[in-house]
Amino acid sequence: MAWTWRFETADGTETSPAVEPEEFTTQGDAESWIGEVWKELLEGGAETVKLSDDNGTELYAMSLRSALDA
Repeated sequence: MAWTWRFETADGTETSPAVEPEEFTTQGDAESWIGEVWKELLEGGAETVKLSDDNGTELYAMSLRSALDA
């Protein structure tokens, strides 16, 4: 199974990430990666990230801005 991130601006428009993601074979790998680069993604204009599996099912969305405020 493959896991992918979608990157969105504050208004929900899809945007290119400041750091290109690798191919993730597990959900844990995808989540670990986002934990390492979320600040760079936020600085590059992504406000929200959404994780999907290879069936296109969105598992959840996460605000990078709220991670900064935490």
